[in-house]
Amino acid sequence: MRRYANRTYLFAPGNHQRRVEKAFGLSADAVILDLEDAVAIAAKVATREVVCQALARPRNCAGFVRVNAYDTEYCYGDIQAIVSGDLDGIVLPKLESVEDLKSVDWLLINLERERGVAPGSIDLMPIIETARGVAAIRDLVRAGTRVRRFAFGAGDYTRDLAMDWSLGEAELLPIRSEMVLASRLGRLEPPVDTVFIHLKEHEAFRASCETVRSMGFQGKMCIHPDQVSVSNDVFTPSVESVAWSTKVVAAFAEAEKAGVASIQIDGYFVDYPIVEKAQRTLDTAAFLGAVGKP
Repeated sequence: MRRYANRTYLFAPGNHQRRVEKAFGLSADAVILDLEDAVAIAAKVATREVVCQALARPRNCAGFVRVNAYDTEYCYGDIQAIVSGDLDGIVLPKLESVEDLKSVDWLLINLERERGVAPGSIDLMPIIETARGVAAIRDLVRAGTRVRRFAFGAGDYTRDLAMDWSLGEAELLPIRSEMVLASRLGRLEPPVDTVFIHLKEHEAFRASCETVRSMGFQGKMCIHPDQVSVSNDVFTPSVESVAWSTKVVAAFAEAEKAGVASIQIDGYFVDYPIVEKAQRTLDTAAFLGAVGKP
């Protein structure tokens, strides 16, 4: 199974060849070819083949496809059309129940076997973006499916709850906190955050990335090429954090040899939880270096 980082998922309309080609040429960790909101109803069926052709071309990032929601007439046909060895993952929007999730997982397992793809190798990343989805999240994370991480979608979430989606995004704090907590409860990877729709507010976008990184998210979905480098930068351990983490891990290892399990480093208290966080930073930095990401 190919491994990719999960800092940046860039959307591209599945039926827009130029945007798809541009997206795959950027430094996103994954490109999500869209069959849902970015594609008109009249073009949805025809776009499936276009997406499959795009996935078959050489690329240096993961290739995902956002299918239409489970309760639409297009979801089943979308999944039937796109499953192959060229597909790295499926983004499942508006997930609201364990039954729907297990149904999609079952379908994927059977299509993988039928088409000579290793069972379970195609990633599945559901988006939580409705009140019903939020209410079910703690059951969804423990459903025992192939899902390794969930994503949050603020556009449909704020629409569903008749909320204002402000530039500062303070109204999203409760659901973001729940996404991180539920993911940990289910022993999954940290979640991936929503897109940011204010395309010219570059400082606000960076602030949004920094906020969710500090909350425990591992990455961000993006809708514009200019957002990719910012998301990559924010979700990549900084030189300073790597240096500090290296110092913490090394100093604690020496202290532990002497039977000491709590020390001070430059006035900062360090014990096992702090060391574990530092080691996680080093592991993340090592992986990103290994895959050659900027």
